[in-house]
Amino acid sequence: MKFINKSLLAAALALVGFTFNSCDDGDAVIDEVFANTTSGIVLRTVNVESDELPIGQSDSYFAVELEMQDEEDGALVESLDVFVSFKDNTIEEGGTDFSATEVQVGTVSSSEFTIGEYGFPRYSYSITLPEMLSALSLSESNVDGGDVFSIRFAANLVDGRTFSNGQNTDTSTGSFFASPFQYNATVVCPPTPPTPGEWTIDMQDSYGDGWNGASVLITIDGEATNYLIEDGASASESFNVPDGTEVISIEFVSGDWDSEITFQVTSANGNVILDLGPSPTAEIELLNYCLDNL
Repeated sequence: MKFINKSLLAAALALVGFTFNSCDDGDAVIDEVFANTTSGIVLRTVNVESDELPIGQSDSYFAVELEMQDEEDGALVESLDVFVSFKDNTIEEGGTDFSATEVQVGTVSSSEFTIGEYGFPRYSYSITLPEMLSALSLSESNVDGGDVFSIRFAANLVDGRTFSNGQNTDTSTGSFFASPFQYNATVVCPPTPPTPGEWTIDMQDSYGDGWNGASVLITIDGEATNYLIEDGASASESFNVPDGTEVISIEFVSGDWDSEITFQVTSANGNVILDLGPSPTAEIELLNYCLDNL
């Protein structure tokens, strides 16, 4: 029995020794990992104030509020460089592609930062459409609704390192910690006055049992009317757009069987301005004002 106890004791001591040695080895590995790990920066999106650029409005602008977060509570950021590029998404067949490669449009010094509610430095950046056009040597005639300007930020740290969207990871791209470093501002066309007179909406249901809760909401200068098929395979309605109307808005309201739904809207000048479905997109505004066909 004593022999067994001594053997067990020796084995236990050996196990303890192995455990301590293993911990020491593990600590060495962890120390090596941390010794070779560098921390960067989160350029958190606090608020995107404006990311639509209406054509023809000289005060159109992009604006975003950013927050700098790093291991020194934002103190590692020395400056922010700002770059702009342009993507022409409306190239006509045989036409010119006005896409423009990235250029730097400014640098923001850390002295311009303010301290936000969580104790981190913040900065509100804005740039107008005319400023972006000038920086890229473009004119307003070169852009159209659907084209996109990209605004990219690069954070320069006091130790000489620079971080931007190329160093970003999935850990800083969602919800509260959204940190894309790059933003898109879409060119849009402001609403144009519609042609006065009688407009028509033609509606179809492929199954023939009505729209099952779906409808088309048409708003004329703030007065809204719903149009739908109560029952059956089709229906057509006319509505009047009074002379002097400033804005008409058309929205599809989703129902239970949107895959059965199609509809067309024809303006008083005879143009089919919408032809949507099956499964129309439920949006607040379906009209493309850039087509100038209302």
